[in-house]
Amino acid sequence: MSTVAKAISLLEILGQGEPEIALADLAKRTGFDKATARRLLISLIEHDLVEQDEGTRLYRLGAGVARLAMMREAQFPFLRTAIPMVEALATESGETVHLSEYSKRGLISVHVIESAKANRVSVPLGELLPMHATASGIAFLAFTEDRIRNAILAGPFPAFTPFTVSSAMALAEHIAAARARGYSIGSQGYEEGVMSVAAPILGADDLAMGAIAIAAPRARIHEGDIERHGVSLIEAARTIGEQLVGRRGLPARKRAS
Repeated sequence: MSTVAKAISLLEILGQGEPEIALADLAKRTGFDKATARRLLISLIEHDLVEQDEGTRLYRLGAGVARLAMMREAQFPFLRTAIPMVEALATESGETVHLSEYSKRGLISVHVIESAKANRVSVPLGELLPMHATASGIAFLAFTEDRIRNAILAGPFPAFTPFTVSSAMALAEHIAAARARGYSIGSQGYEEGVMSVAAPILGADDLAMGAIAIAAPRARIHEGDIERHGVSLIEAARTIGEQLVGRRGLPARKRAS
């Protein structure tokens, strides 16, 4: 693992769970020895990407991370454009709505609004969403480059629940169905008892750059809910795409004959 990759792994650990972490815990979670972890942290502190509390000696993400995020958002306002649509969908559906964006690491959740209901679906911010096991992943695959889709279809297909897609043939069928209707449906593939519906957000090249999804407890999904959520998600994804690239962001939804 390169030095840069090691430093990034420390930042990712600091961005998950508790806001401040001890050196020993950071070393344990990353698998680095304490000396290596400390050396990397010192370098990150010098660039304001990590801070250390003078009293507790615990480490946390630094203001430099926010600065980089704002610089990126200024150049490509994905969040600023999409968040109003996420909020509107959360209000309309009453369920958890989450936004994901694609990077070389995969599809990552970048904004989440959880349902106010006691029984709700939680999606961790920054979670890497398995392409084959989530509605967001399948929606993305339905409108992505052939090379990306083929790489996922080549497997493997880790099983998260007894309902996780387990073969290239089954995944290809889900992808084809999602492309035909304009949105994907996920039924307990990543977490038992959870149903999800997702639509891809398309860029200027008509390829997916992310996805927007509604997730709810399966017991609360009634007849007609999936199609209703799908229609709403398509419109939200299209609006985001239009605002980002100045043209229609998704082909018109195809109705079943």
